[in-house]
Amino acid sequence: MNEKSDHFNIPTNNSSTLSMNKSLLIFKMLLLFTGSILLSQNTEGEFQNDTLVVDREPDFEFPILTLDDIEGDSESYDISSLLQGSRDTYVSTAGFTFGSARYRIRGYDNENTTVMINGIPVNDPETGRAFFSTWGGLNDATRMSVSHSGIGVSRENFGGIGGATNITTRASQYGANTRLTYSNSNRSYTHRAMFTHSTGMQDNGWAFTLSGSRRLAQEGYVEGTFYDAYGYFLSLERRLNPRHSLGLVAFGAPSTTGRPGVATQEAYDLTGNNYYNPNWGFQNGEVRNSRVNSYHTPWFILNHYFDVTPDILIQTSAAHTFGKGSSTALNWFDATRPDHGPGPFEGHDPRPDYYRYLPSFYSNNPQLFDFYTNLWQNDEAFRQLNWDLMYQYNMKNLHTFNNVDGIEGNHVTGNRSMFIVEDRRNDRNQTVFNSLVNARLSETNIVTGGINVSLAQTHQYKLVDDLLGGDWWADIDQFALRDADPGDTDFAQNDLLNPNRLVKEGDRFGYDFTGNIHQYDAFAQSEWVLPRWDFYVAGNLSQTTFWRTGHMQNGRFPDNSLGDSEKQNFTNFGLKGGTTFKATGRHYFTANAAYMTRAPFFRNAYISSRVRDELVPNLTSETIMSGDVSYIIRSPFVRSRLTLFYTEFHDQTWNRSFYHEEYRTFVNYSMSGVDQTHLGVELGMEIKLSPTLEMSLAVGTGDYFYSSRPTVTITRDNDRELLAEERTVYWKNYKVGGMTHTAGSIGFRYNHPRFWFVGTNFNYMDDIYIDINPDRRTASALEPFVDIDTGWQRVIEQEKMDAFYTVDLYAGRSWRIQRRYFINLNVSVNNLLNNQNSSIGGFEQLRYDSSNIDRFPAKYFYLYGRTWFINLAFRM
Repeated sequence: MNEKSDHFNIPTNNSSTLSMNKSLLIFKMLLLFTGSILLSQNTEGEFQNDTLVVDREPDFEFPILTLDDIEGDSESYDISSLLQGSRDTYVSTAGFTFGSARYRIRGYDNENTTVMINGIPVNDPETGRAFFSTWGGLNDATRMSVSHSGIGVSRENFGGIGGATNITTRASQYGANTRLTYSNSNRSYTHRAMFTHSTGMQDNGWAFTLSGSRRLAQEGYVEGTFYDAYGYFLSLERRLNPRHSLGLVAFGAPSTTGRPGVATQEAYDLTGNNYYNPNWGFQNGEVRNSRVNSYHTPWFILNHYFDVTPDILIQTSAAHTFGKGSSTALNWFDATRPDHGPGPFEGHDPRPDYYRYLPSFYSNNPQLFDFYTNLWQNDEAFRQLNWDLMYQYNMKNLHTFNNVDGIEGNHVTGNRSMFIVEDRRNDRNQTVFNSLVNARLSETNIVTGGINVSLAQTHQYKLVDDLLGGDWWADIDQFALRDADPGDTDFAQNDLLNPNRLVKEGDRFGYDFTGNIHQYDAFAQSEWVLPRWDFYVAGNLSQTTFWRTGHMQNGRFPDNSLGDSEKQNFTNFGLKGGTTFKATGRHYFTANAAYMTRAPFFRNAYISSRVRDELVPNLTSETIMSGDVSYIIRSPFVRSRLTLFYTEFHDQTWNRSFYHEEYRTFVNYSMSGVDQTHLGVELGMEIKLSPTLEMSLAVGTGDYFYSSRPTVTITRDNDRELLAEERTVYWKNYKVGGMTHTAGSIGFRYNHPRFWFVGTNFNYMDDIYIDINPDRRTASALEPFVDIDTGWQRVIEQEKMDAFYTVDLYAGRSWRIQRRYFINLNVSVNNLLNNQNSSIGGFEQLRYDSSNIDRFPAKYFYLYGRTWFINLAFRM
């Protein structure tokens, strides 16, 4: 290890303690919390002879808990337990207010939260993530849920350290009503219409709920984007007798959206637009986006509800989902950008923000620098995709391709597309079987448990979406063709079973494989509810098996690309437990702890699953340890929670593919042994200042950093060559980037007795770090620098964004007509002051040049400016 590498030990971020600013913030939070305690004492009861005595009854009803929930049963000397699924100020603020700033609760990715619908886990088996867009637009049908954030009791699943949410869609649980909703906004979509009708449980033993939605925007907040989505939902239930019921739920949300892009600061400055989108341009005068996402994965869930006794309930379910995930992108071969100006062009990249089309690439050539600056600033067409010229080039590229389909002498002449739009598909097929038992064994003991079996396949391949005026596209790998030995005709073939294949629109090409993921899970949990203490303990055991099935025989990897790979098996377990001390009817202390292991996700397990079944080196299960302690107040005037948490992740896998500047080729970059530490504090508080005025406060701050030095293996994507093995990455003490670490909000809401309200929030965001490139944190990255050169600091330092604040405003009004019709109008304005210059995150490009660190600068995301949302609902 050379001397320069030791500098990786002393990044500006200290992992052992929170920074001084965070310590001061935590101190202020404690002062506020202390004040809330004093305020809560104004109506606090006290224990006299082991009996809770309340000084006086509040003169208004607290909007969250009833008085019985607050005070408990004084005759039995018992104190109510904390309600599961009750509204939490911090969680709701973090989800809705902080979400626009890329804030994550406790810094967790959402694979750490289990989401269920009627007890069926709906997290994606390939990545572990939950995609709420699967039921997007069905707000009224999916509004009934029980949630907890962090470690805690979950009666449908063991859950994750981020918590668990179970959305109830059982038809008999909906009240009989009809609801019509219209919304207007200037965000992702402009218009939304929703319809929901529920019968409730009828005398004939049937219950139905039907819902549908439509969301639409010809152009969203960002230029060149659009939104086109539907939603449909059906839930029916048949009560067979007092103990048995059958339910069926079917829902889906087909959507097609034009995506915004992300760019460098240079591109934003040249266009004068922090939302510059390089993904679109005009075709025949019409806006066209090259990055279009289309998703539709409907779910069908069959439930059997069995009330064995009033205290023993069994729910057995079977579910199936299928459908497509689609994302289009440009591809090109042996091409140059049609409208490029002077200068050397080796990238053949039609995207307008390619680094060779930016003025900074010509910083040493004043003439070309001025030329490109003028184009960017004054020629709108130059900074957009030029669809019409791509068509023209394709239609004039007459070419003869030899030995088509591997047949000697089979030569085909036609217009070979230099540019195409490809459709990257990830189609899903999954069957789930699930059974849950909930039994109250006594007044103080509840036992729950269940099993879950998931059999999933994810089919991943590419289609030719649009030849852009050409006749065909050759299914060969251009990088491999460049590197192949003369005379080796097989090396560049994407499929040796169909060599020299010419593909047309709708044909598969490039890669084609299936990921098979089988998961078996069982959990059990026991809860004890006592007069002063609550306890719970839970455990789970799981088995995960996955393997790859290749449908093409790749020319670079003929021996491990076709057919079934070896099956990978992982046995994992989890343990968690917690306690609640009910000091009084309004003061609670809780503590939770969890230790679990988790199988690696299929998405990260293979070096390059597109073309071969080679595993990431040192692939192993991930270990997670987490704990938290909280102090909670529930009183008529104060509702608050203060939580301290600590989590460690060990042996994570990090796997990416990108063009490597040093090796001059596309590489697979696989890191193992990635550890993270997350620690911090959360504060949520609601205070009743008067019967009509309430104040809310939500603050979350944490230190989320990498706590290990992982090792990386680098392989050439289009060759069998191993470029680097077991290379150390000095990631320790760097911040986990791409998100806001500190967020706070203070709000006031006025509730008028005549059914209208108005409120405002002041929000503050800080400690925003960009995602870092691991290859820049290696000893080899510093080799070009001499010992006295300070330039190495620019290579390894992590950029932090400036803090910022926003102001939100909202209001609402309700009307009741003839005691059976209800109208609700809600209006909200976010970022009222139209702050458009605050970055909410970003990432260092994985491609970089150590001799010129500015050649591939970081890319940034910016907070949207002023946005509004208007919602009008009619219910009867």
